[in-house]
This record gives sequence, structure tokens and C-alpha cells, in this order.
Amino acid sequence: MRYVVGYTANARGRDALNLAVSLARGRGAALDLVMAIPDAGVFNAAHAPAAGYDSYLHRQASEWLDEALALVPADVPAKAHIRSGESDAQTLIDACDEFQADMLIIGATSSGLFKRFTVGSVAGALLHAATVPVALAPHGYHRREALTRLSCGLGDRPGAEELLQVAVSMAKHREVPMRVVSLLTLDGGDSEAAADAARDYAAQRVAAALPGDPSGDRAAAQLADKIEVVVAHGGSVEEAVDRLDWEDGEVLLIGSSRLARSSSIFLGSTANRILRALPVPMIVVPSDYEFKQANHSTSNEPSREAQA
Repeated sequence: MRYVVGYTANARGRDALNLAVSLARGRGAALDLVMAIPDAGVFNAAHAPAAGYDSYLHRQASEWLDEALALVPADVPAKAHIRSGESDAQTLIDACDEFQADMLIIGATSSGLFKRFTVGSVAGALLHAATVPVALAPHGYHRREALTRLSCGLGDRPGAEELLQVAVSMAKHREVPMRVVSLLTLDGGDSEAAADAARDYAAQRVAAALPGDPSGDRAAAQLADKIEVVVAHGGSVEEAVDRLDWEDGEVLLIGSSRLARSSSIFLGSTANRILRALPVPMIVVPSDYEFKQANHSTSNEPSREAQA
């Protein structure tokens, strides 16, 4: 397993790095820290950088990446890379293709409230175009231990079953409890009846996602006893999210909008509203995504040198 980390030499980059370490420790994954720098070819003659600028930029990026690698614990294999392009978002997408990454990890902008999300232009572009799951760390994220729980946001639109299958596989292979979350926005209706209906629907979907006979699969059997279905409701999506209890070591898995192209991410309007109130990392999964099991035969030897 390999995770690409979109690294920047600021608080946002450290948030992403901390989340990457946490996620890697639960899967035995290796990290590829990628710093995107401008491509000198995008400048026209009138605005060309001074001579030597490109070399200076590479030297500075190498120093920043060396500092980042020094922050990665010894038990997490890591490499650092400098890549250039016209767009930071496209450069990171290309890096995911280059390294055959299983996930892309980025941070929120530093202007957000502590432990809340403010999605900048690069993150916004990635959340509407990436072809691998994108994990977004909230501002001020400092946890580096492995995850303790996986939550999955379950809706009733096409694709919900596939997302639940991914969540079950992730929770099983990480050996962590799983929570299925349904959010209801109610405006004076029968909240109790609506919550019961949502809970029954989620329980049916969970039963369908679990193996038919988990007795021969120890991890699946253990997970079946550790899945919780929760329905949160409020006057808005944000209020419903606020009413949930969140663990420090938890992440929320969300599917892409129905507007997403096949095998691509498109962050929908509901997910955007969830981000406004969410205090834990969010992982957005592309449409038609298939979970990959860890390949322990792959060499994950760490490298402490930045690669240009």
C-alpha cells in the first residue's frame, strides 16, 4: 500500500502528514511525500523568473522535504519527491498515477477554525477530480496513532451499497469497530418514525454488505459484532453532525456525488455541508471504487532522500 501526501511547508502540510502517519500505521502502508512546485515553462517571456530561480526552488523544496521526513516515525516507510506542473492539483493527481497510490492525503487551509475544515482551491479541485480516495485532515490535526474507529456516511442514493462494501472491507482489514451514520434533517415532522425508518434501512444495508457466512473469516466475524448503526437528526446537516459523538481516532468515509464520472471523485453538496461541522478527518471515495487489500510482499523500504 502506498499513500501520496500533498505536502506543503506550513501547518496544512503538517496536518496532512500527521493524518498520513495515522492511516499508514493501520495498514502497514508506505508514504510518498510530494511537494508540487511551479513549472518554469508556464511563465511567458514577459514574466519569466530570474536566472537560477528553478534551482533555488528545488533546493528550498528539498530542505522542506528533509524536514518533513525527519517528522515521520521510524516505523512508517517514507520517500520524498519534488514534482512540478502547471497546477498543484493536477501535479498531485499525476503523482498518484506515477506511484500507483491507494490514497491521496491533504490538509485543510490554515484559515479554518481549529479542528474544522476550510477547503482551499487545490483541495477543492482534488475533491472534484481525483481518481483515488482523498483523505482530508482538519486544521490543527495532530493525532499520529492508528485509527480507533471508522464511520461511514450512508445515504439512500445509488452507490450507497458500494460505499458500505468499501467501509466494511476497510474496517475489517484495519481491525477497528465500524459505525454507520445516517443524517436526517427534520422540520417539525415525525422525527421518531423517520429515525426508525432510517435505522432499519441502514441495518438492512449492513447485513447485505457483510459476508454471507463469516464463520470462516475471523476478522469478518469480529467486525459483525462491532458495527453500530446511528441516526442523527437536526434542523440542518451541520446540526445533525454536531449532535454525534466523535472519537479522536476516528475518520468519516463519504461517497462521491452521483454527478461524479466513473472512478472519479465529485464532492456533493451534502458532503460539503458535513465538512463545515466535522471535527475528524474525512475520506472521500471515488465512484465505482474497489477496495485493495494490502500486499505485504511489496517492498516498503524507507528512503530519506528527496527525489527530483
